[in-house]
Amino acid sequence: MGNIIAWVILGLIAGAIAKAIYPGAQGGGILATIVLGVVGSFLGGMLFTLFQTGKFVLIGSNAINIPSIIVAIIGALVAIWLWGLINRSA
Repeated sequence: MGNIIAWVILGLIAGAIAKAIYPGAQGGGILATIVLGVVGSFLGGMLFTLFQTGKFVLIGSNAINIPSIIVAIIGALVAIWLWGLINRSA
């Protein structure tokens, strides 16, 4: 349970930072930022754990540190980019 809470908090932080540094207007409000940040945080964390250990783990660790924030921000940026692609094509 602690892992999920840590990744949600990390997602909130990552979503806010990613939205601030992503170029252009993304649309959506704070709720979209939260959701995309949490989704990006989970995806980034899972992929980082997969590349680091070779194992697919749903949630790797409950530590909020600089490397996990960087991975979460990158994941949130990718989630925002994918969301933009989906919205433009619709």
